[in-house]
Parts: sequence; C-alpha cells; structure tokens
Amino acid sequence: MKIRRILVSQPEPNPGNSPYNDLAVKHNLKIDFRQFIQVEGVPAKDFRKDRISILDHTAIIFTSRTAIDHFFRISQDLRLTIPDSMKYFCISEATAFYLQKYIVYRKRKIFYANGKFADLVDVLMKHKDDKFLIPLSDVHKDEIPILLEKAKIQVTEAIMYRTVSADLSDLQDVNYDILCFFTPVGIRSLIQNFPNFEQNEIKIATFGPATAQAVRDAGLRLDVEAPLPEAPSMPAALEKFISEFNKNNK
Repeated sequence: MKIRRILVSQPEPNPGNSPYNDLAVKHNLKIDFRQFIQVEGVPAKDFRKDRISILDHTAIIFTSRTAIDHFFRISQDLRLTIPDSMKYFCISEATAFYLQKYIVYRKRKIFYANGKFADLVDVLMKHKDDKFLIPLSDVHKDEIPILLEKAKIQVTEAIMYRTVSADLSDLQDVNYDILCFFTPVGIRSLIQNFPNFEQNEIKIATFGPATAQAVRDAGLRLDVEAPLPEAPSMPAALEKFISEFNKNNK
C-alpha cells in the first residue's frame, strides 16, 4: 500500500507557498491539518497563588503573541495599570508590533530581536539592571531558562497559560497513513484522545528530539524523524520517506 493520506498536527499553512502543497501534488496525497493541542489561560485566581507581583518588575519579555495576549489578560483581570515606563523586549519585530493591540506603541520603550531567543538575550544584556518578567506556557522551550541563567539575567518566570490536549473525538473513524507531530504534548494528546490507539501500519513522523523521545516513551514506533542534515524540515523528511516507501510498494 502506498502513502495516500497524511495528518499534520499543526494549523493549515498558506496554501500558496506551502511545501506541503508541493508534496501533495507530487505524490498525489491528501494532507489534512489539525491541531492536537490548544492553549488555555491560567485563571487570575490561580496566578495569584504563585505570589508574583507584575508591578514589581520594570521589563517584560515576550516570546510570542500568545504570551502578549495572556499577560494583558491577567493584568486586566487583576485590575493592574501597567505603567508607561514599563519596557518590553520581544523576540521579533512582528511580535513587537502586536503590542499595538494593547498599548500606544510609539510612546513605549520597546526592543526586539530577529526571531531567535539567543539574540534577544544579547539585547537583554544591555539592560541588566531591569527587573524582568517573562510570561510562559507550562510547556516551553528548554533553551529559554538555560540561556537566561547562562547570561546571569535575573528574571521571574510567570506561567500565564497552559498547553493542553485538544478534543479529537471527530477523528475517531478517520484513517491516515502518516501522523506528523511537532511537540511532546501532541503525542500526549494522541494517547489521551485515543487510549486504545494501535499503531500497526500507521507511520509516525516527528520534528525535534524531544518529540521523537516522546514517541519512544509512549511505546510507539518512530518512522520519520526531522530535522536531519538531509531533511531539515518536516516536508523534506516526508518527501524523502514517501519517495522511498512508495517506490518499494508499487
């Protein structure tokens, strides 16, 4: 049997310039996109239990638009007035511009990097006297606390939102040849939604070492792994695997 149907556990990308579209056309595939995880805000009453005082800080570090949304949500729920003197450090220019949803952009002290957290740390190093707070999900990249600690930047980690499993009950009777995962939480969602899941001939593809390890820890078989030197992206890894698999299963 050839590979015909793929489920990618991410939001659907722009079809016009998506490598998944090229992959589907080349191999006559049906590729569906469905998030296996969703974000839920930590209620203000739960956030209070962490005894974090937002106004004790002079600067906020934002790694995503989601972090911005939940920072201002909690601030509003706590009835806080964020002072005009607050500094904002964003991982990218696009993230910084998103602040316009909540503040008068041109009147604030806003700094940003080029999309890499390591480069944002370099920007933070120039403001070491500030008291930093970073809104995070309960599941976040390991490099964030590691790089901050290495740079000896004093920062308060504030868990303001959680990454949880989405309801996938509508996929109960849908069959796919390959399932693609990008986070360990995605694997957890699969197991929670389908506790009797049997892999059998279904292939599992992962991006990142942590996700690959989550597959192994769940007792599942890992068939496609990225990034690798010859397959730096998920579409590239799928292209390589499908070409060889379909060739051998004519």
